[in-house]
Amino acid sequence: MSRFKNLLAGIFFFAMIFSPFWGVGQDDIVDSLEIEEVVVTGSPVRVHRNNVPMAVSVINKARIEESDESALLPVLNGKVPGLFVTERGVTGFGVAAGSAGQISIRGIGGSPTTGVLMLIDGHPQFMGIMGHPLPDSYVASDAERVEIIRGPASILYGSNAMGGVINIITKKQTNEGFNGNARFTYGSFNTQKYMGSAGYKKEKFSAFISANHDNTNGHREDSEFKISNGYAKLAYDINRNLRVSTDLSLAVFDAADPGPDTLNASPGEKIDITRGYWAFAVQNEFEKLTGSLQLFYNFGEHDITDGFHSKDHNYGLNFYESLKLFEGNTITLGVDHMNYGGMAENLKAMNGNGIVFADTTVNETGVYGFTQQTFREKLILNAGLRYQNHSVYGGHWVPSAGFAWQFAGSATWKGNVSKGFRSPTIRELFLWGPNPALDPESIVNYETGISNTFFNGMMKAEMTLFSVKGDNLIITVPMEGLRNAGKIDNKGIEVLMHVHPSSKLSLEGTYSYINMKTPVYATPEHHVYLSARYQWKKFQLTGSLQQISNLDNDPSAIVTSENYTLLKAKAVYTINKHLKWYVSGENLLNEEYQVNRYYTMPGATVFSGINIGF
Repeated sequence: MSRFKNLLAGIFFFAMIFSPFWGVGQDDIVDSLEIEEVVVTGSPVRVHRNNVPMAVSVINKARIEESDESALLPVLNGKVPGLFVTERGVTGFGVAAGSAGQISIRGIGGSPTTGVLMLIDGHPQFMGIMGHPLPDSYVASDAERVEIIRGPASILYGSNAMGGVINIITKKQTNEGFNGNARFTYGSFNTQKYMGSAGYKKEKFSAFISANHDNTNGHREDSEFKISNGYAKLAYDINRNLRVSTDLSLAVFDAADPGPDTLNASPGEKIDITRGYWAFAVQNEFEKLTGSLQLFYNFGEHDITDGFHSKDHNYGLNFYESLKLFEGNTITLGVDHMNYGGMAENLKAMNGNGIVFADTTVNETGVYGFTQQTFREKLILNAGLRYQNHSVYGGHWVPSAGFAWQFAGSATWKGNVSKGFRSPTIRELFLWGPNPALDPESIVNYETGISNTFFNGMMKAEMTLFSVKGDNLIITVPMEGLRNAGKIDNKGIEVLMHVHPSSKLSLEGTYSYINMKTPVYATPEHHVYLSARYQWKKFQLTGSLQQISNLDNDPSAIVTSENYTLLKAKAVYTINKHLKWYVSGENLLNEEYQVNRYYTMPGATVFSGINIGF
């Protein structure tokens, strides 16, 4: 019955989207739709989102700030069709055994996540040895908005962008003078969250800083978590065409693995992690020339009570220039380089003498060209080609091509064929090897989608169909070790709808269906998300309902299926222009469920706090 209802919903959305006679002009789209139409992630330069053939979702500042979350990734769950992030408690993801923060887009991600690339302002973020992002490092208070490419973006961003990209666009001070805000939250399981941020701008100079601290006892014994992090960004406009900026982030967190919630199971390990990054960027924007040079350095140190200790890095540069040589045409040429790796050891191995698993680095250099041509302001064609050279496996070609056609009013039809890839990680090449014969994983993604606006911009709907195929994924083959022998064959549909019947009420719904030939860990077959926001005098009321069906929650070869429904609600009361009070509840249906098998999630939880603006 539930599948039948999902099918009916899909047919309804299909009919709505493919009715261009209901559409209105693109200029009539109202700001209250809260979809940032100009994006930077799906194209080398800032363009209208409809002009990007790739499926791109945007979560803007208002939607980030309405959440109680300190970590950024949980904010995305449900709001972005086709994306799923695993969780294990009221706050904190952790690393190693028993951790969460697994990211899947259309069933691509891996365990750990190496098939979805995290970016901060366009530069890559991943642990140099293991190759995966550190979800606890990405903080909601630092984000102006988040742009997500739901599908391969390797043509622009290289390795690890195989399944998609999550690009965190950081905050910058735009108003003259000084302002800031602070938030204090307390809730179930002695969960405490403290946040403060401030910005300053005077003429050409601007600065933004923020600090966060979270700690919780956790909903299970031995599941405590705490994190402290800080962020700073400085920028200077040299002139109207040139801008320089630099930013720095540092996070220190401790997490505990409570272990499986089974009979006589013992708790797992505890971790102590330090993560940080530094970046410097020069941006130029002229009438016919736009580009950027970015230098970045990511670093970290991990200590686990089982003796594991590591120090890693990931540094490099990104450079591109986009030229508008004639009307309707943009040509982009770019180059990027990364050096990543580090040292991993176990201090307790060999009777306490210790053993070094790896102490090495690898290099990757990519060059790419990308062109986009507009015909009569209605049809946009683009194509690109990247060549990636890796210091171990050699060269790899990555093509991409697509179109976007505004065919009736505001109705836009898109299509894209792209190749995604990821390089073998240091862990795969050297920690359990060496395995120099490993080749990069690669997939081919086919997608087409259509979007439209209705009723003078009060409603916007999108639908995307996709097919993802790959046959050389890195897996462990019995008696042989790591080999390029894995396959993936996923097909699906993604639907998104925003409705604003009035200035006080907004509704949102997303739906994704992924048909997987072989079930994929951390990827639900059906994912439904519904939310509503209502403004009544000094109150703002929000609520959301999320339905997960047929989720494989076991990273091992065992196929499991989890189904659950989550209800959230929040009320915010504006005391005055500087002070707001709020109360929220999560899992209000007190559902029993496990996103990670044998790691039970908390029942109904309640949080309350104040937000101070100045």
